[in-house]
Amino acid sequence: MQMDNQLPPKKVPGFCSFRYGLSFLVHCCNVITAAQRTCLNLTMVVMVNSTDPHGLLNTSTKKLLDNIKNPVYNWSPDIQGLILSSTFYGSIIIQVPVGYFSGIYSTKKMIGFALCLSSVLSLLIPPAAGIGVAWVIVCRAVQGVAQGIVGTAQFEIYVKWAPPLERGRLTSISTSGFLLGPFIVLLVTGVICESLGWPMVFYIFGACGCALCLLWFILFYDDPKDHPCISISEKEYITSSLVQQVCSSRQSLPIKAMLKSLPVWAIFIGAFAFFWSHIITALYTPLFINSTLHVNIKENGFLSSLPYLFGWICGILVGQLSDFFLTRNILSVIAVRKLFTAAGFLLPAIFAVCLPYLSSSFYGIVIFLILAGATGSFCLGGILINGLDIAPRYFGFIKACSTLSGMLGGLIASTLTGLILRQDPESAWFKTFVLMAAINVTGLIFYLIVAKAEIQDWAKERQHTRL
Repeated sequence: MQMDNQLPPKKVPGFCSFRYGLSFLVHCCNVITAAQRTCLNLTMVVMVNSTDPHGLLNTSTKKLLDNIKNPVYNWSPDIQGLILSSTFYGSIIIQVPVGYFSGIYSTKKMIGFALCLSSVLSLLIPPAAGIGVAWVIVCRAVQGVAQGIVGTAQFEIYVKWAPPLERGRLTSISTSGFLLGPFIVLLVTGVICESLGWPMVFYIFGACGCALCLLWFILFYDDPKDHPCISISEKEYITSSLVQQVCSSRQSLPIKAMLKSLPVWAIFIGAFAFFWSHIITALYTPLFINSTLHVNIKENGFLSSLPYLFGWICGILVGQLSDFFLTRNILSVIAVRKLFTAAGFLLPAIFAVCLPYLSSSFYGIVIFLILAGATGSFCLGGILINGLDIAPRYFGFIKACSTLSGMLGGLIASTLTGLILRQDPESAWFKTFVLMAAINVTGLIFYLIVAKAEIQDWAKERQHTRL
């Protein structure tokens, strides 16, 4: 009987199943939250008062109408930086609490209310800007808290919804939304600002988030056993696949055991390295394009969006490929995790280090920029879901702590890169990319040595005296 429980029943259809539909729903949530977080990066260009962009207009009425459509504020560069970073600080302080409470309280309610709050705050940013800059900072900081809840609590979903052989596919579909969101923002924000005005950017993405929030509360359930629309065969397939790792009650966090666990530290250090390279490619790609290719802002925005698009495609394909290796018994779970982690760390480092040597080749720089930004998505099939292998019942907390570690790496990377670019403009990009490669290789070596993919002893369910 015990052996039979380890073998799941006949597999139900994949993409036509409810679990894939829910993964796509989470994907849409991530697209919206990522868009709400990043759209201010571009609208800030037309929100602040620099050189008068409307100076060529002779008609004062037309200028007045355009000022009404695109209000302009006298925000200093320091204030602009504070506004842009306020979301980050709101997100970073909420990580560990969300990781803890997501395993206790309803994930449906946490994500649903957080998505609603983020969307409402997006609607409030234009009027807040008219009242005063302090209100914009408050809205962005609270929005960062809400988006941090959505980004972290969602990983608790896969503890009960993702069969072990489909974790790569389901998680890559949902988390790839974080890449598609910025791509959409970079494509449409400029058009919306020109035609409708920058406030409409926040109204559109805020309204989409509110509509999606309604769908979330209707379609999502914390446990497949409680969902009224899922088929019986799919419900049995999911629950029987997870019967050995989903406990009936929440146990206290084994903090000491986690701190002593090398596989956990492999995830934390790997997350630090992953975010280091991701933040550099995300934040400094437009600046690198501007300094090497000397294109206009419209072309820069388009080129900067391409790594997100190809990263999104790559992330979805990686999930399919990683689970293909597992279902066909080509590789073990730990081999798959290490393989895709190695690809996600080494390939961006190699392509980035080559960039300074391609200054004379326009297409070479574009191709290598795309590859450097997109190949990091290989980690979606590796280190980014490894916590679900070693401690499924504490995955939310481990994911929160690893994200916190990663945000620390991103903060240090962005600050240090700014200093390098300011002090040594001659060889700044080479030093930046070599340092990124060194961080990636160091994190990868540690991960390859100590990473595991089986449930750790401290993460197993303790014996209960019940029938």
